[in-house]
Parts: sequence; C-alpha cells; structure tokens
Amino acid sequence: MIYLDANASEPLRPEARAAVLAALETGGNPSSVHAAGRAARRMLEAAREDIAACFGASPAGVVFTSGGTEANALAVHALARGRRLVVGATEHEAVRAAAPAAAVVPVDRRGLADLDALATLLAEGPAMVCLMLANNETGVLHPVAEAAALCRAHGALLHVDAVQAAGRVAVDLAALGADSLVVSGHKMGGPLGAGALLLAGDPALVPLVAGGGQERGRRGGTPGLPAIAGMAGAARAAVAGLADQARLAGLRDAIEVASGQAGAIVAGAAAPRLANTTCLALPGVRADTQVIALDLAGFQVSAGAACSSGKVAASHVLAAMGLGALAGSAVRVSLPWNAVAEDAQRFVAAYLDMAGRLSRRVA
Repeated sequence: MIYLDANASEPLRPEARAAVLAALETGGNPSSVHAAGRAARRMLEAAREDIAACFGASPAGVVFTSGGTEANALAVHALARGRRLVVGATEHEAVRAAAPAAAVVPVDRRGLADLDALATLLAEGPAMVCLMLANNETGVLHPVAEAAALCRAHGALLHVDAVQAAGRVAVDLAALGADSLVVSGHKMGGPLGAGALLLAGDPALVPLVAGGGQERGRRGGTPGLPAIAGMAGAARAAVAGLADQARLAGLRDAIEVASGQAGAIVAGAAAPRLANTTCLALPGVRADTQVIALDLAGFQVSAGAACSSGKVAASHVLAAMGLGALAGSAVRVSLPWNAVAEDAQRFVAAYLDMAGRLSRRVA
C-alpha cells in the first residue's frame, strides 16, 4: 500500500519516535515535585519552548491540548466572549462545530477568503474571526496576514487554524498578526493525541476543561507528555526540512498534469497552495467510489476531511467554492513527508486506469 493521505495524519517521523520513547522512559507526572516529576516537567517545558520557537510564539503563550480540535474549541470558548463570531466558509469542522451560529466569510472559485466581505462583516461590531491558514481539502493558503490587518483596524480578534500549514509552510504567530493559532502533532509527523493553542500576549482564559490547574489554569488534566514531546520533535524536524516542500510540489504537479489527461479538475489550482496537496475532481464519478477503487489498487487517499470521509456527503469546501456537482466527485491526494517519485508515478498509472474505467460507466 502507498500512503497518500498525509493531511489526515503524517507518518511518524524518526525524531518524533525518539522523543516519545524518551518521554516514556522518563516517567513521572509533570505536576509532582519529586525527582521523577521534575524530570517530566523539564521535558514538558522544553517541548513548550520548542513549539514556541517553531511557530513565533512565546513559551508562556503555549497551551497544550489533546489535539487541534480541542485547541480550536478552547480558542472559541475562551476568546469569543462578548464578540460576534465570524468564520471562513471553508473552515474545518472543528471550528464550524465550535461556532455554529457564526457569520460566514465567503470564498471565491479559487477557494480564497473574500476580504471585502470580511471588512463588511467587521464593520458590524466587535468580532472574533476564525480563518484557517491552509485548507485541509484543497491546500489553498488564505491571505491571513491581510485578514489580520483588517481585524486590527476594526478591533477584532483573529484566530488561525494552522493545523494543515504547520510544518509545510513557514508559520509565525507574530508575523501573521493573529491573536491565537492552533497546531496539531500528528499533522506534522508526531503521534496522535497532542495539539497546542498558541496565544499572542497573555489573555485571561476560561478553561474549556477545568481540573487541577495545569497549563496555568487554562486546560485541566495531566498533560500527555509522550505525545507532547513527540509533537515537539516532529515540529523541529518539519520546520528544519521546509525546503523539501519544493520536491513535494514537483511530485504534486506531475500528478495534476497526468490526471488532467483523464478529465480531472484540480480544485483551487489558481490559488497559492500547500506543496503536498491536490484535490482532484472527476466529473460524474462519486468520491467514495474513487477512494474504494484506489484503495483496492493499493493507494490510500481520502474524500474530503478524514473526520467525515466515512460519510457519503458532498464537500462543503468545494460547494463554497461554487463547484456544484463536483463537490461530490473529488478525492484528496496529500503527499507525506517521505513520499518519493515512484509513489507519484505509480499513483498516476492507477488513477488513469481508474478514471478510464469509472468514467466509461457514467458516459
């Protein structure tokens, strides 16, 4: 099997594996004052400093969570009090679920947030805006720094879901001008079970999960040290290897050129995108049918976000882009950090064969 679903979860990096094992061997609870506890605390704080350094935050502004979903929910729960919520039309379900009654910023056919529409919404009063840096289905990179400037001009807060962007493009909380930002360990090649909310400044937070005062009272519960240490190890390796994204872009481009021969349409192709991501829509052929056919051929891809890929439903992302029926006919191919040229070449052959067979059935 060839794994091409990195946006669901990256393969574990060696650096992350080593960090996880070191944390497991350390043992101890970071809240304990004895020697084992102090050793665990040192490891936890070293991970906090690493995450802060990788993503332009201060260590005091890093709040560890169980993953990106919890971190997004915490941001909305803690920072939006007394403010209207405004979210991008193509946000991940983690944000959409946390802000169900929010005003929506539309996107154009490229998948890019409409900043004029955002400015109009911001003129209506104090708001908290949620705008992802990179879309999980198309890889489209939103103009977050420009949105942040608009938010500042209107006294609004900006929260950025950077789960898909972290480790694939340079991500810097301070440079973006955001008030908060979320990263997730397993999207960078770390283990499942760790994420972080990064805060600009030191805002007072009402915790989503209350408990024993961990994370400076901002998130209760004993931190999952092995997963957190693994996340930090993965983040260090991913950020150090950002130059390799150019190689992945070459593999992605080759896949897109070849799939076009079979009539596939690349969603978001006209916008800046992550190097590893392509969203291929095959007119008239259901996405889940394509995923199953490719799986049987030995290739693991997805239809939309991993959290909803088991459901037969059109992509809200592609629908928001105005792609109509294509919203139910697209698969996401996301190259992992360790993808090689042969993976792309073999996928192209399988995709062309699949597209030829399935397209004839609907002709």
